[in-house]
Amino acid sequence: MENSEISNTVLNCISLSEPDVHKSVALLKQACLDSGFFYVVDHGISQEFMDEVFLQSKKFFDLPIKEKMKVLRNEKNRGYTPLLDEILDPDNQVHGDYKEGYYIGVEVPEDDPQANKPFYGPNQWPSDDILPRWREVMERYHNEALRVAKEVARIIALALDLPSDFFDRPEMLGEPIATLRLLHYEARASDPSKGLYGAGAHSDFGLITLLATDDVVGLQICKDRNAVPQVWEYVAPLKRGFIVNLGDMLERWSNCIFRSTLHRVVLDGKERYSIAYFVEPSHECIVECLPTCMSESNPPKFPPVTCAAYLSQRYMDTHADLSSYQNHTKVGSD
Repeated sequence: MENSEISNTVLNCISLSEPDVHKSVALLKQACLDSGFFYVVDHGISQEFMDEVFLQSKKFFDLPIKEKMKVLRNEKNRGYTPLLDEILDPDNQVHGDYKEGYYIGVEVPEDDPQANKPFYGPNQWPSDDILPRWREVMERYHNEALRVAKEVARIIALALDLPSDFFDRPEMLGEPIATLRLLHYEARASDPSKGLYGAGAHSDFGLITLLATDDVVGLQICKDRNAVPQVWEYVAPLKRGFIVNLGDMLERWSNCIFRSTLHRVVLDGKERYSIAYFVEPSHECIVECLPTCMSESNPPKFPPVTCAAYLSQRYMDTHADLSSYQNHTKVGSD
């Protein structure tokens, strides 16, 4: 089932406090042309607060399954995703991913007209009696991560020969679909030869992803998905930094000039925690080839698509049908 080689990779590191923006743009552009993965440091989120977010994440995943199932993922993709809920690489995975997760999106009250849109609405929260301050910590992190993502997006815009505020516009990141996902990987060794993965091979759906991890190695990237054999490279965790990768929407926008790279999680038996922050533009945003990325010799490769339609299909393709949890939710709501 697995026909690949494994090595380690080296990523460019972009500092958000770098005064020479041209240097940051050059480093980022090189990374986006090569693999679409890079590190971001000096982002303004303190290590003390990051430690608190990881601690609160662990507290949730340590709860009994009965308690976690009370906030099972709903049709808005908010809440808990159990082990094996997601199957990212059906051609090579025997089961789903050996990870559990928790989705937290942009908080929109139920009586707000915006709540009728996909991926918008009220979040699900564990009881404050069980996890005091949990919601407060996660909402603060959601806001901080969005700030960082917008700073990174400004450098990406410059690297695409666009105005730095291109992605700041209302139809872009002015009203984004931004989703925080807490992740916990079981202390189970992956075995690609048997189709067993912490997370199957996939590319991310949206604009960019910010990933914070603990110190357990597991993330691998494949720069050329069509190579035989595929070459997979480990990405080292970086204390005080984010691992950032481009998503499929940005690859579409850039007409495949910038890369959305295949990645997966392969573990050696150690438990692993990570926190992903997925950033997508507004629902109505039309994702179509940027004027700076097309020419007579390189015409647009993809038809225009709205962000909401594209995301809805991708989530449907990779997550279990919620009706399969009917019996579990009855048990979990006692």
